[in-house]
Parts: sequence; structure tokens; C-alpha cells
Amino acid sequence: MKPDLWIPDGVAEEAALARTTHMGIAAHPDDLEIEGYPGIVECFGRDDRWFCGVVVTDGAGSARGGPYAKVTNDEMVAIRRKEQRKAAVVGEYGAMVMLGVTSAAIKDPARPGVVETLADLLRRARPEVVYTHNLADKHVFIWARGSGLFCHNKYTLHG
Repeated sequence: MKPDLWIPDGVAEEAALARTTHMGIAAHPDDLEIEGYPGIVECFGRDDRWFCGVVVTDGAGSARGGPYAKVTNDEMVAIRRKEQRKAAVVGEYGAMVMLGVTSAAIKDPARPGVVETLADLLRRARPEVVYTHNLADKHVFIWARGSGLFCHNKYTLHG
């Protein structure tokens, strides 16, 4: 799995991840700015604190009402990616990562590559604080906690 890693200020990938102090990991594109809000605000406008946003699913399964009623899945994925990049610019994130996993793939008990990719991002970024869904949440991707991914005592978890 090759995540889409976007760095608003153009810093090299490893440097952008290494400066991360706060990371938000969300199941869906519309979750990150709500659950990660405290970290986004903590890092906003600072050179010594950086927020990295991570979204697991691709947004293809988003609700389709109003102006989105006739939007295809591929178009919705592009819309959600554009929205996340805009949020990263406005929020002055250090990095924005979209794993691009489909909702169907994330429901597969094997979740090919998701746990490994998240673990790799956490190892490379080494954030002080991680914001994610409540670990008792219904989001299937959180089942990854059984791997110990979110149980390491280095991280302060908020969710």
C-alpha cells in the first residue's frame, strides 16, 4: 500500500514526518478535523509543533445528497482528497496522508497493509500525541488496536 502523502509547505517527506508532534488518525475524510481539532489548534502557527493528518478510507462511500447526488465514486474520492488538502493548507499541517483504502477493503478482517502502513507512519513520525476514534468506536479500522498498534505507552491517545 502506497499512501498519498502531501506536504503543504513542500518540505522533504522524512523531515515533514520527523517534525510531527501531533497526529490525527481518522477512518473517514470527514472525521479528521473534528477528532484532531485540539492538535490542529495546538500546532497552528507554530514552528515547534506540527500536526500530521492521516485518513484511512478513500471517501468513495460518502453520502450523496444535494450537489453530490450524481457524483461517481471516483469523483467523490477526488473531491475528498481535494478537501483534505485544503484543510491541511488552512490548518497549516506538517503533512496530510490519505491511505485510500476502500470501505469494503477495510471490512476485510485481514485489512491488507493498513496496520503495517499505520505502524510505519507512527514509527517514522514518532508523534507525542495521537488523536483517533474512541477505541470502543464502531469504526472497523480501529480493530487494528488488537495488534497493539495503539497500545504503546509512548503515545498519549485522545479519542
